[in-house]
Amino acid sequence: MEDERSEAPESTATATEQEQPAGDAAQLQKERDEYYDRLLRKTAEFDNYRKRTDRERQQMAESAAADLIKELLPLIDDLDRAIKADAGADGTAAIRRGVELIHKQLVETLRKRGVTPLEALGADFDPHVHEAVAYEPAEGRREGEVIEEFSRGYKLGDRLLRPAMVKVAKG
Repeated sequence: MEDERSEAPESTATATEQEQPAGDAAQLQKERDEYYDRLLRKTAEFDNYRKRTDRERQQMAESAAADLIKELLPLIDDLDRAIKADAGADGTAAIRRGVELIHKQLVETLRKRGVTPLEALGADFDPHVHEAVAYEPAEGRREGEVIEEFSRGYKLGDRLLRPAMVKVAKG
C-alpha cells in the first residue's frame, strides 16, 4: 500500500505540471496575437504615412510649378502683343525692343528663382558644365578654350540644369 500512496502524489504533481504548460501556451498565444495585431497596426500607420508624404510632396511640386507659371504668364501676354504689332516702317524696331524687354523679364524671373546662366565664352572646356558639339582649330586661342556658345547653360543653385553647348578650340 505504501507503494500506492507514493504513486498518488506523483500523479497529482504530474497533473498540475500538465495544466501549467497548457496555461503558458494560452498566455504565449495571447501575447503572439497582441504582437501580430500591433504589427498590423504599425504597418497600416506606416503605409498611411507614406501615402500622405507622397501626396504632400506632389502638392508642393504642383504649387511651385504654379507659382513659376504665374510669373511667366505676363511674358506670354507680352509675346502675344509683339506678334500682333504692326511691322510697318518702324514696326521692326518696336518688335525687337519688345522682344528684348520680354527676354529681360524672363531672365529676371528665372534669376529670382535661383537660376543663373553659365559663362562659357573664353573659359576652359569643362565636361561637367559644357557639352562640346564642335571642335575647330583657332589661331590665337589656347587648346580647350570655348570659342563659341550655341546655347547657354544654366544652374539652379549648385545643380546643373543644362550644360552649355559649345565649340572648343583644338590645337
